[in-house]
Amino acid sequence: MKVKKQHRKKKYLHKLNRKRMHLKQKSTGDVKCQVIKEAWNHKKSSYRNLREMGLANDPNKAIKIPNFKQEQLRIAKQIVKNGESDTEEEEETVKRVPPKIRVAETLEKVAKAPRERKFMLPKGQVEYITYLLDKYGHDYKAMARDKKNYYQETWKQIRSKIKTFMGIPKQYGEYLKSRGLLDKEESEEALKEQAKALVMDDSD
Repeated sequence: MKVKKQHRKKKYLHKLNRKRMHLKQKSTGDVKCQVIKEAWNHKKSSYRNLREMGLANDPNKAIKIPNFKQEQLRIAKQIVKNGESDTEEEEETVKRVPPKIRVAETLEKVAKAPRERKFMLPKGQVEYITYLLDKYGHDYKAMARDKKNYYQETWKQIRSKIKTFMGIPKQYGEYLKSRGLLDKEESEEALKEQAKALVMDDSD
């Protein structure tokens, strides 16, 4: 006797957008880099696009790991041929300049350009440093003897932390404003110069 399969009744789900789901599954993603996006040709494959831009599709092929066996064979061939190199090998070493090499050059310039510092100290550490500054000013040796110095840090370690805090204009600027040490809003460069001046006054 044939067993009859029970099929679940299909329901129309109003919360799902089938068209959007299909397009999302079909999509291969969007190129976020504007330089590559402008030079990208959708009629060509990703490998060919990247090769024309002077970029590597596979880093393992672009930067080959030296093979000991192949290196020894190459040296042996040179010894046999009395140091004469093959013309075929010389032809292989001559590389063609990619037509869209400007893309790789632009990306190199962007990578080498100086970046904005986004480093910020944790909230707990800022509270601890501001507490020490309020209580002792710049007397680092007195800070080392404070009861809240749980990790038994030396005065030089505490000083380096305070210097780091003073080197972050956003956090140090907020501290100065909250204590009424700034009459008007100053730029980040001005805060940096002020922090350097205060640090220079401290003796080792």
